Amino acid sequence: MAPLTASPPASPPASPPASPSASPASSALRSDGHREAIHPLDVHGKFMRARRILFAALIGVYVAAPLVHIGGHPALHLDVADRRFFAFGATFNAQDFWILLFIATGMAFTLLLLTAWHGRVWCGWACPQTVFLEALYRPIERLIDGGRAARLKLRGAPWTVGRVARAAAKHGLYLALSLVLSHVALSLFLSASELAAMVREGPARHPVALTGSARATVALYLNFAWFLEQLCVVLCPYGRLQSALHDKDSIVVGYDVGRGEPRGHIRGNLRRHARLPQAAPTQGDCIDCKKCVWACPTGIDIRNGLQMECLSCAQCIDVCDDVMRKVGRAPGLIRYASISELAGQRRRVMRPRVVLYLGLATFMLGAVLISLLGRTPFEANVVRPPGVPWVIDGGDVRNQVDVHLVNKNPGPARFRLTVTSPVAADVRLGQDLVSLASLADARIPLVVSVARRDLRPGLALELTITDETSGAVRRRPVRFVAPGL
Repeated sequence: MAPLTASPPASPPASPPASPSASPASSALRSDGHREAIHPLDVHGKFMRARRILFAALIGVYVAAPLVHIGGHPALHLDVADRRFFAFGATFNAQDFWILLFIATGMAFTLLLLTAWHGRVWCGWACPQTVFLEALYRPIERLIDGGRAARLKLRGAPWTVGRVARAAAKHGLYLALSLVLSHVALSLFLSASELAAMVREGPARHPVALTGSARATVALYLNFAWFLEQLCVVLCPYGRLQSALHDKDSIVVGYDVGRGEPRGHIRGNLRRHARLPQAAPTQGDCIDCKKCVWACPTGIDIRNGLQMECLSCAQCIDVCDDVMRKVGRAPGLIRYASISELAGQRRRVMRPRVVLYLGLATFMLGAVLISLLGRTPFEANVVRPPGVPWVIDGGDVRNQVDVHLVNKNPGPARFRLTVTSPVAADVRLGQDLVSLASLADARIPLVVSVARRDLRPGLALELTITDETSGAVRRRPVRFVAPGL
């Protein structure tokens, strides 16, 4: 189990110990437990550009899921009240819950694999908290309150009319955005058309939906207007598991101590180099500008080593690379690397925990794939009613069962039922052609009479159901029950 602080290299000359000037640990929480307000820099760089593209794609999927229709239904619609679920053209009912267990377990093992391989990259790149905060709410804050310096200056300024107006505009936009996001989430359960009809009819006629939307709106507003990084630092249990999920070969955001220390201001470096042009420089590449700290959304100093609050968002990498280029030094002083690489050692890619997580994730996702590929677009079960399973009618024995048919196609479908028997039998089927709407079901009575002289152990008829819409065929045995068999 790797510690959450990256230790400096052991003894090579190229990796000197940390400078006494290293700043103390910083974070969103002070040592007395009070919160330190954080105003991150507006960062630009290759990682930030890539994250913004990913953020836009994820938000686009989130908004489009209830609006885009596939197979006559929304791409994602979770109708919990009627136990109907539509996902990207496939239709599910409550009996398919076991597939969800496979999917959830496979995703959990995939997250463990991603963490062991690339650290907390999920938090900084794809977590909804990060996506909505960095892509939607922080741009509103920067638009109204300005950059970091302006926000810091505004924090201690008196409450003038202008400041009150800016605060009202900012929080008004926060509230409106939270309202939109909560309604998008609600439309995943109600469908967009049903939600639009509820809005037109007025909230008084739909108090349950109104209450749910209001609660979600308030929760989103309080989270993104006030709680912010505290959700990641205080509430989220995932960050506290990092010491168990990481090892020294996991890729994390790390500071190259050997290259950066001892740190010093750029002017001191230039004067020293001017006086001693032939001597080796005695200061590292870090000029102690503290922009890596100012850029961090949780307020930590990555130069103090890997810490629980690090989201692996790479904002400190982008801002440090920009500074290095401006002072004529190579980028990469802060970079994605393993603790082993930062200590000058070789990184192992395949380790026992990676192999274990990879195997478990592959197995579970393979089980999901097999279950989805082997899934038929309808269910057909033979249900025997309670009571005595047979009736003796003269020289015949009669059995009655129900054929329970469920249409799991995304649209209406027609089913043809046929029964074959290995012996002479009187077969009476309630319907041989059944039409059902999507996720509708029907019970079709089936009565079979067989002469007692033709009875034999293990006698069974075969019920064949053909979905004339999709062409799928299912066969179900109908065991004949009689006294003495």
